[in-house]
Amino acid sequence: MKHLNRASLVIFLGILSFAASAQDNTVRSQDYNYVGRQGQWYFSWGYNEEWYTHSDIHVSQPTLGNDYSFKNVFAEDKVGWDHDFFHTPISIPQYNYRLGHWFKDDWAIEINFDHAKYQVEPEQLLHVKGTMDHKPIDTFFVNNGTLVYQLNNGANFFLFNLVHRIQVPHANFKFFNASLLLKGGVGFMYPHTQNTIYGHDNDQGFQFGGLDIGGEADLRMTFFKYVYLEYCNKLIFTDYWGLHVYDGVARQHFGTYEMIANIGVNVPLAHPERHRKQHTQS
Repeated sequence: MKHLNRASLVIFLGILSFAASAQDNTVRSQDYNYVGRQGQWYFSWGYNEEWYTHSDIHVSQPTLGNDYSFKNVFAEDKVGWDHDFFHTPISIPQYNYRLGHWFKDDWAIEINFDHAKYQVEPEQLLHVKGTMDHKPIDTFFVNNGTLVYQLNNGANFFLFNLVHRIQVPHANFKFFNASLLLKGGVGFMYPHTQNTIYGHDNDQGFQFGGLDIGGEADLRMTFFKYVYLEYCNKLIFTDYWGLHVYDGVARQHFGTYEMIANIGVNVPLAHPERHRKQHTQS
């Protein structure tokens, strides 16, 4: 799947070049203004893949006399379609939604949700440091089930973004448009926590998880005014706290890099030619 995502940029750029070359080059970009116009809405669904920074998982269990951290833990995503593409249900993999509204030409607000899976790599050298059973601890060991920790029904990033559209030069035609979208926003997480720590299972389930901040750059290619494909790169920082563990809570923060492929639709509320004339006259 990683090779597929790396290839997606090349494929999308190929589509862009082909579509642009197929148009009448005598028609100038400013003749068509149907993307990112005030009053439009858009919606997309897509698939994402993540890479996470190493992080500390701090565990607090006061009634057990525990207050320690697993240091510099490595985690990975769970792509879902790496071996069983078109056989795994569409709701299982790492998917995402976007719903946006252009409140001004080339400026939009957006609700941005990523269902990203986070799981600690099971076979790694763990360093635990702090207090356990009221006694100091500072030791290394190979993880053989001591820490089973995942946000497996989603780390679930929500962002409320401000979006700005930049027209790609010489890529605005009657039936095709290429734009660069820059996004930034803040939000929260609503993860599904599931973990086993030193043989004790938590009461797994969804919960409020903390706050996040992120930025995104997208190449959006619109076909026939209403349907578009996107290739996206995203950075997000998350600060989780109060995550449910056995008889206590956990806290951690980490950074995430995402590659995303989306398919979406535009919902215009005004005829593009009428809007173009009004925009030109004003």
